[in-house]
Amino acid sequence: MSRIYTTSQSRLCELTSVMFKILIFSLVCLSQTTLAYGRKHSPLIVDEADGNRRNNRPAVSECQFGKTLRELGSTWYADLGPPFGVMYCIKCECVAVPKKRRIVARVQCRNIKNECPPALCDDPVLLPGKCCKTCPGDKNDTMALDVPAHVEEEERNMKHFAALLTGRTSHFLKGEEMKSMYTTHNPHNIVATGRFMFHKKNLYYSFYTSSKVNRPRAIQFVDDSGTILEEHQLQLPAGPQSIYQNVTGKICGVWRRVPRDYKRLLRDERLHVVLLWGGNKFQTELALAGRIGKYTALQSELFSALMEPAPGSKSDIMSGSGGTAIVSTSSGAASSMHLTLVFNGVFSPDDYVDSPVSIRIESPDRREVVLDEVQKVRKPSSEVNVLEISSPISIQNLRLMSRGKLLLSVESKKNPNLRIQGHIVTRTTCEIFQTLLAPHNVEAKTRSSGLAWVFLNTDGSLSYNIETDQVNARDHPEISLIEDMGKRKAVLEDLTPSFNFNQAIGSVDKLGPKVVESLYAGDLGINIAVEHETSLIRGRLVPRPVADARDSAEPILLKRSEMSTIAPHHAMGMAWLSIDNECNLHYELTLSGFQPHVQDLQIFLEEKPIEAIGAPVTRKLLEEFSGSYMEGFVLGMPSNELVKLESSVCYLEVHSKEKNELLLRGKLKSTKVPAHCFPIYTDNNVPNVYLPGDRNDDLLITADTKCYHSGRFYDETEQWRSTEDTCQMCACQRGHATCEPIKCPVVHCKLNEELIQEEGECCAMCVPQSLNGKEVAVAAGLSEAAGGAEHNKRGCRLGDQFHVAGATWHPFLPPNGFDTCTTCTCDALTLEIRCPRMVCPPLQCKEKEAYRPDKKACCKVCPEGKMSSSRVDKMGPSNPNVLQDQASLKPNVRTSEEILSQGGCKVVNKLYENGQEWHPVLASHGEQKCIKCRCKDSKVNCDRKRCSRSTCQQARVSSKRKIYEKPGSEPAVDECCSTQCKRPRRHHRRTQQQQQQGEQQQTNKRGVSS
Repeated sequence: MSRIYTTSQSRLCELTSVMFKILIFSLVCLSQTTLAYGRKHSPLIVDEADGNRRNNRPAVSECQFGKTLRELGSTWYADLGPPFGVMYCIKCECVAVPKKRRIVARVQCRNIKNECPPALCDDPVLLPGKCCKTCPGDKNDTMALDVPAHVEEEERNMKHFAALLTGRTSHFLKGEEMKSMYTTHNPHNIVATGRFMFHKKNLYYSFYTSSKVNRPRAIQFVDDSGTILEEHQLQLPAGPQSIYQNVTGKICGVWRRVPRDYKRLLRDERLHVVLLWGGNKFQTELALAGRIGKYTALQSELFSALMEPAPGSKSDIMSGSGGTAIVSTSSGAASSMHLTLVFNGVFSPDDYVDSPVSIRIESPDRREVVLDEVQKVRKPSSEVNVLEISSPISIQNLRLMSRGKLLLSVESKKNPNLRIQGHIVTRTTCEIFQTLLAPHNVEAKTRSSGLAWVFLNTDGSLSYNIETDQVNARDHPEISLIEDMGKRKAVLEDLTPSFNFNQAIGSVDKLGPKVVESLYAGDLGINIAVEHETSLIRGRLVPRPVADARDSAEPILLKRSEMSTIAPHHAMGMAWLSIDNECNLHYELTLSGFQPHVQDLQIFLEEKPIEAIGAPVTRKLLEEFSGSYMEGFVLGMPSNELVKLESSVCYLEVHSKEKNELLLRGKLKSTKVPAHCFPIYTDNNVPNVYLPGDRNDDLLITADTKCYHSGRFYDETEQWRSTEDTCQMCACQRGHATCEPIKCPVVHCKLNEELIQEEGECCAMCVPQSLNGKEVAVAAGLSEAAGGAEHNKRGCRLGDQFHVAGATWHPFLPPNGFDTCTTCTCDALTLEIRCPRMVCPPLQCKEKEAYRPDKKACCKVCPEGKMSSSRVDKMGPSNPNVLQDQASLKPNVRTSEEILSQGGCKVVNKLYENGQEWHPVLASHGEQKCIKCRCKDSKVNCDRKRCSRSTCQQARVSSKRKIYEKPGSEPAVDECCSTQCKRPRRHHRRTQQQQQQGEQQQTNKRGVSS
């Protein structure tokens, strides 16, 4: 017994070792093929010049292992999914790999089983979740996973950053090794300034650039040596996708999940940003770079300025000059402003120390100087100089500043020709302000809801977009912009004139400085009042950075499902959704009205081709979450699914995971998909052709195959009467709807019946005769009010079709259409359905000589001059798609002895007359319609039907024509040939080869004998 146990144990160990080797091999292959596709992986960029796709891959700073993103420098155990699970002896790491002056993240996995330290006991044990065996009582595992600890201290004091990008700040791009990648030749003195906000491991960036240059192609983050750490494409898709960026002229984006090492570079001000313009295979790209630095004034910035060389200045002297200003204001009892100037290029080569510069703010329209001060720069720098100025300012001048009417200039006191200037406008940061409009009283019975989002333009105007639901225009709603200061709510602007069809879209041109300050402080809101309620619904505007999902055209309102039993009465949501240049789907969701306690929710994306009855619906789970706010993304979404977001009808749904119940639902607007994200179709993409006789399992009809007809969808094999022409019957076959006019049978009424045609019916029918028309109507199945609805009629129902009492019809049997050899009748009195088939007379000629006058004729006839007294029973049907002979009259029945004595055959206890043909029936496969057996003089011969090459070629041509022809017009295809022609003729080639080999052997034998 012990020997058997030892043997089985050894075999088990060998099997485990083999499986482990196989897993290691598969994981190595996976790690080699699974490259680091981050959320900013290589896009297919469309060149503005020629529209060709670019193939350059940007640097990425994270790894993708399966469907999980990993931070650069992180380690984990390989999770192979079910049935294997986590492999604790396979350790993976996301490492940085230098490649052509770029840092690219790669996954590296290795087996750490051989690195386990020896156990110091005789009987070590393997604990769950461990790779190495340890001694009982040991608490520490020497091979524990090295997971970086979350250090929140690194993210403290890392909120706001800024950068100035000029020709002089791009000095590190002028090296010899950089000339092949960039050019810093900037004859137009292009200048840019950026703002950066670090929030939840993400770095949001915003830029103002010179108005004389187009939008940059890409943005790069590099270190001091010029190594590219991350690169994003900045091209916007065509169409109204990013309204915010097109209107404000800003450049917005986000670097998500910044690695820890790069956070340190940002904190230590050793991270640079590079903007790239143009460039192709014949010309290098124009690059502007600048160092990202921390400035205290950014926390209270309300306005910004981008300063360029003043008009009329010499371009050679001012080449590479520029500056930016961080402006903070206060409009209290004593209004004031604070300036932080970051600039260069206003110093001559002789300025070494304590160089005076003049700072001036003026109103060009009024020719009024608001500020004129002289400050000294202790040690002038050719790259970046910083000055801070505080000064009182009047409310009137603050109002001009909020409307972009003030000009800021910085010039050298010694040489006034060295001057840079720019208008003070709203701050550079890309941000919108959004809110959900809900009743302020949770006990309110109103079902009204809505959303609002606003943003500031460069000229100081406020663009607003408000959408409401179930706000009755008869109640005369009043929409206003309010200052929400707790109990005190002051009305600032009336937005009611722009309200139309549940939407209010417009702009407020003249905003005061106090309104701008309140907006950035989060004290503004939207209020909707009606006649009987001063505040029906309202909400406070909250700032959000613009990037990814919030960079789309507009949000959608998620409304409470009326079927929900657990959703709060005032539950609602706001969702943003967009597709970036890398064809990734981004979404953001904000909920309102839910209880603060944590509950598990699910967000689904539902798609249907059109809004119609019975439309096929597909539902995709995007993410599971909890709380009132979430944002996520879907990497590598298939192209065919992305296209549906633009072409199909899509909904966003929020479900309760525990109750599996729909809570909120909202319809998506058409989501713009970049052109390079569409599926690629070529001339070789030929759709599958389904022939009537196909029996291949690969061509089985899927469960979601439906037909669209007359404004709704029908299931496969479903029949219906056309709504466009009630005298047509339609059927759904393999996703195509085919319709055929109703064929009325020939009706012969009895002596006591009368032939009438009811209004709304396609065929005439016989009803019993009566002296008054009322009884005729009742017998015909009508109520006292003739022409009533179907439920008011008497009649019969066959399948899904209703027939009035007394009606006669031919049954509709797709794909053959109407069976004119069968006539069904709904008895006018008993409502009993009878469907007898036509009885054919016996043939007076041989079966082979008989023919069918037309394709759908019910009975065969004998040709003239071929009449014979002998009768032969007709054959069984050879093709199910063609109607065959119907029931024949057999007045004389012969015995089995008579049939056998005249040369008949007996097969499986069944008698066949001499000369009769039939298809054999197998118990396991049924009737074999492609095999024909014949009884001849008491002997049975069976042959399979053979199809010539010309027949196969004709079938292929017919199948291709079927794609372009209208459904129902294609010719009938022989079932046997359609299956046989698909089989490879290997046996023919093999037979020919065998014959050739035999002839060659005979030739060799003859040569030897001679």
